[in-house]
Amino acid sequence: MRKIADTDDLHISPFREDGMTYGTPTWIWSVVVDDSLYVRAYHGTASRWYKAAMQQKRGRITAAAITKDVTFEALDGTINDRIDDAYRAKYKASLYLQPMIGRRSRSATVKIEPSKT
Repeated sequence: MRKIADTDDLHISPFREDGMTYGTPTWIWSVVVDDSLYVRAYHGTASRWYKAAMQQKRGRITAAAITKDVTFEALDGTINDRIDDAYRAKYKASLYLQPMIGRRSRSATVKIEPSKT
């Protein structure tokens, strides 16, 4: 998890509608809080990859030369404040930070876990 947390090259590929074909890899910011991996959709719940992740619940990530089959879980609640802090720490110099900790992106927070199958 540390390798993924330290890198800025996470690509996410939820399954397509057939549930077997991986979607086009999308580069996305990621953060780790309490050893769990989180991502957010810049365009919120209207994002294509977010919709696919919520519909299919499974896919693949690639980061730090690691490829993993994963599951996706929509997330809400107070953990978002800690995720905001992690985004601030990792991406403090980016012009895109404010949108990523704003309401639109927060509404599309996803927890990523290794697939058990």
